[in-house]
Amino acid sequence: MNLILKAATVIDPSSPYHNQTIDIQVKDGVITDIDAFIEAKEGVEEIKLDTLFVSPGWFDSSVSLGEPGYEERETIRNGLDVAAKSGFTSIALNPDTLPVTDTSASVGFLKGISLNNPVDLYPIGALTVKSDGLNMAELYDMKQAGAIAFGDFKKPVKNPNLLKIALLYAQNFNGLVLSFPQDHTIAGKGNVNEEEQSTILGLKGIPALAEELQVSRDLFLLDYTEGKLHIPTISTAKSVSLIRAAKANGAQVSCSVAAHHLVLTDSELTTFDTNYKVLPPLRTQKDVDALLKGIEDGTIDMVTSDHQPMDVEHKKVEFDNAEYGTIGLESIFGILNPILGVEKTVSMLTQGKSVFGVKNSTIDKGNQADVSLFTPKGSTPFTKEHILSTSKNSAFLEKTITGKVYGIISNGKIVLK
Repeated sequence: MNLILKAATVIDPSSPYHNQTIDIQVKDGVITDIDAFIEAKEGVEEIKLDTLFVSPGWFDSSVSLGEPGYEERETIRNGLDVAAKSGFTSIALNPDTLPVTDTSASVGFLKGISLNNPVDLYPIGALTVKSDGLNMAELYDMKQAGAIAFGDFKKPVKNPNLLKIALLYAQNFNGLVLSFPQDHTIAGKGNVNEEEQSTILGLKGIPALAEELQVSRDLFLLDYTEGKLHIPTISTAKSVSLIRAAKANGAQVSCSVAAHHLVLTDSELTTFDTNYKVLPPLRTQKDVDALLKGIEDGTIDMVTSDHQPMDVEHKKVEFDNAEYGTIGLESIFGILNPILGVEKTVSMLTQGKSVFGVKNSTIDKGNQADVSLFTPKGSTPFTKEHILSTSKNSAFLEKTITGKVYGIISNGKIVLK
């Protein structure tokens, strides 16, 4: 690899070239030169893209790919290609596979199958054996094998003593524990947010209380253990308030929000489109406003696509019988860009690295090239032609996206869409 990115605007507050439009030369995966103009010598490829912007490589803290066990939804190879063409140089892979990622061997399998890929894959190990909530899994062994965090995907830790022990135990090796924010005994058989829309449509509701009780309980356990906790995909105004207060009191808590919870509300459900069936469910505009405020004031640490491919057999059915989940890698930048602005969008797609212990690289001479390539300009409806995933269950179909992702440079490779 020996190339020059021409006329690239840098979005990287840690770089001395932040907000400058410059040429960047990359050789063998390393940034060798940065200047206002770099002449391309023989054997050097010039990359010229319309209104090109570059930033440190994006990281997604919640991605599901299916393999092993659900390859009809998505394979790791294609999923990593989707991530690269969506601007991500690293992803955290959820343990919702068959078998569940609950041993060092299963973590090693995932790391092995993703070797030499432009996108770094970081497995999240299950917190409990088979994610059944009964017995704690081999956390330390999985950490040694390459797991970056531990949690049961979309499943709360029902037993508070188990979460207490996990938070205490993980401190021995700086482990990060995840706890999904929903009390299933309160949620019951609900499918959507319990509010006016659920009543009008005759759909069973999941009250905001189901999330807020779980968040409150988990924060009490965190305060007792003084451990390190990540709460993924919060969705209610009260959750934001609870986490804001915990952070003010010095708790080691972080949280994420899914992109669809920042732009969609339960008003979308009038069509009974199962692509809008997600967990946590879509909430109200009041919740959306509170989540955006949480991003603004730093309460929310990162935004995730919460990418969850689901095959047509599990989506093209009655709403009550459909599986939860939407894909989101391909659309997340174009959805966030118009509501957060380019700098805040990049921040919310990169600062999660520090929470999960993922490597980060500043755009500067001598550093490894780990960058996302994109433009914030231009708007278009998001259609099936934009979807690169095997599964097509996107909640953003026909929504307007602003900007375009070109690809990435990472691990000595360039991937362009």
